[in-house]
Amino acid sequence: MAEAGAFKILSEDDIVSTRTLLHEAIPITGTIVSGTYNERNIKNPSHGMFQSVYDYPFLSSSSNHIFDITVGVSTQSGKYNTGNTQSSKKKNVYNQMAQILVGYDITGSILRFDEDGDLTGGTKIDNAIFIPFSRLLVKDEIKKGTFSMTLGLDSSHAAPFNGNNVLITDASGSNNYFVNSPAGEYGILYADSPANAAGDAYFRGYKKCGLIYYQAGIVVLTASVFSNHALTGLVTGSVNMVGNSDAVFIDNQLTGSTIQTIANSVRHRIGNIQFNNTTELNSTIYFCRANHNEFNYSTNPTYLTGSKIRVKTNSTDQPISYITSIGLYNDRNELMAVAKLSEPLKKTPSTEFTLRCRLDY
Repeated sequence: MAEAGAFKILSEDDIVSTRTLLHEAIPITGTIVSGTYNERNIKNPSHGMFQSVYDYPFLSSSSNHIFDITVGVSTQSGKYNTGNTQSSKKKNVYNQMAQILVGYDITGSILRFDEDGDLTGGTKIDNAIFIPFSRLLVKDEIKKGTFSMTLGLDSSHAAPFNGNNVLITDASGSNNYFVNSPAGEYGILYADSPANAAGDAYFRGYKKCGLIYYQAGIVVLTASVFSNHALTGLVTGSVNMVGNSDAVFIDNQLTGSTIQTIANSVRHRIGNIQFNNTTELNSTIYFCRANHNEFNYSTNPTYLTGSKIRVKTNSTDQPISYITSIGLYNDRNELMAVAKLSEPLKKTPSTEFTLRCRLDY
């Protein structure tokens, strides 16, 4: 902070650091997810490892990537067999996600997803549907306790939301979450059909159906959310995953369909998605103080006419200056930042000011 060619050193008491969390509601409508632009907003990369959803036809320069859908199968799953369709890719997807989100045990083996968050035991998720959301939506993280997603689990593929809807939420995420993941904090996802709704009665009372990784912005659903509970699934009926006369269920798809085919079937049954993102705003506030005997003169060449101060009528008048900007310098006298006032601030020996400069990053 300069005063007439000199500098005023800021003390530690003049500098304060703060951290603010900003939240934004992110609604994703089911019409976008299901392909409202004749599926021109759905991209299937040639490698076949996932399917991408955009908010507008993906060839458009104004489109934004929303999320991906992919499928992974653990080698310890009863649905894994090297002779199955894309078995290697499904295994690789599962292992890659598990490495990032779950980590390794003491022997160096990749840990499996666990529906209870208990990495040493519990019920494992060996057939998983992964939904990684774009960083554009998630920002720094998904706010705990705000995630919800509607699934249409009617038996008909043509009308998946014909009354048999299930709401998936991280109901206890704001208070009950886990920190034993290398990717940060995560919570348990629960599926529920309200008692006064026409949804699947088997879901009433909250059934565990997956995990949500808040900082990574990734949802992990157990594939059994689409499977009959008589076959270790979570649905009372049978959910046809394809739109033809043949009844093809998720168990058939895990062994006999490509990742993108399964992703397409799952996407067709996703309704609205809602969550709040979080942006961490770190700020440094500099309190620049102009005491009564400081900054009353200016080094601006226009301040003087000859040897006279232009803003003084008589030599006995108080000196006057006008503060228009503040410069912040480092200890090498290098200008690092400039703050501009909206209008000049009149400064005299009878006035004092404290100007607050905030840097956000």
